[in-house]
Amino acid sequence: MANPKYAAATREIPQATDAGTLSDGTKIRIRAPRMRACSLKDEKGKLCAGHLKRWYFFGDEVKKLYGDNAEIYRCERCKSLYLPNPEEQPRSGTLSF
Repeated sequence: MANPKYAAATREIPQATDAGTLSDGTKIRIRAPRMRACSLKDEKGKLCAGHLKRWYFFGDEVKKLYGDNAEIYRCERCKSLYLPNPEEQPRSGTLSF
């Protein structure tokens, strides 16, 4: 069994969607539910797969578009910006144990 065949997916797999571009060329995307890594591909088709980290120090253009206290994530490799998924609860609250 060197090359097993897998069944096709029975449900649609959610993907990140494009939301625009900043004036400096930075892409803005909307995260898929529970998304943790960047899903952008370069010119050659290679997946970025950089970790998405919460970003607090965004510039004036992002503040003007989404507000001062926006929940923004940024890819650590390609520097693309990701907005939270509207179907998920915000993660900016205080942790409770």
